[in-house]
Amino acid sequence: MADQQNPNAVKTAQTTFSILEELKVRNGATVTDLTDAFDLSKSSIHNYLTTLEDDGYVVKDGNTYKVGLRLLDLGGHARHRERLYDIAKDEVDELAAETGELANLLVEQHGKGVYLHRAHGEDAVKTDSYIGQRVYLHNTALGNAILAHLPRTRVEEIIDQHGMPATTENTISDREELFSHLERVREEGVAFDDEARLKGLRCVAVPIVNNNDTVEGAISVSGPTSRFQNERFREELPEKLKSVANVIELNITYT
Repeated sequence: MADQQNPNAVKTAQTTFSILEELKVRNGATVTDLTDAFDLSKSSIHNYLTTLEDDGYVVKDGNTYKVGLRLLDLGGHARHRERLYDIAKDEVDELAAETGELANLLVEQHGKGVYLHRAHGEDAVKTDSYIGQRVYLHNTALGNAILAHLPRTRVEEIIDQHGMPATTENTISDREELFSHLERVREEGVAFDDEARLKGLRCVAVPIVNNNDTVEGAISVSGPTSRFQNERFREELPEKLKSVANVIELNITYT
């Protein structure tokens, strides 16, 4: 079952974060909106929102509540404590500048991918992704690069927890097909996303592996199918990414 709940979870804390998630998904909501979304009274929803507003985690605009910037402080702190972010950030920035495309740094946490850093080259396309966003691992090149270097039992756990929803007709949503694909990714050292998550977007990714053969994360370059073709897509960008990953891995080892 996807997204299984911990039976020992504290209900009020769970509801608080669920309300914040709902505000994010809706890009703001009223008390009535949230009452319809949760099995709670208007007064209970109002109490949650008032508490969150008092602490700066939500803001009120008329009758609409929105996620507040205090969460950005927590997110910024979480990102800067990640050693990989400090080591890889400049390399990802340079990768974007050299390719002219969108360069990304992703890590796995709790079975999903989290964008730690993104850099836009001169011709980079705009996508729906942003720093801190959590995404599935089975339908992205970045995610595949990471999954290919995890034990099969861990990948099975991730699939059991989050499922394998198809976001486009090119998404791999069969478990055994995914494992066959991950074997090729592991052998070749590179993962390709051919419109598997977003129509019109291709992506090339490679893992970041430390000297203990543990995968730390992955880096990628993504862009429109019109520019990601033939030799550039299958050879030039993979070689460039492998070179950058090598620098990052050496810095992880010796920094």
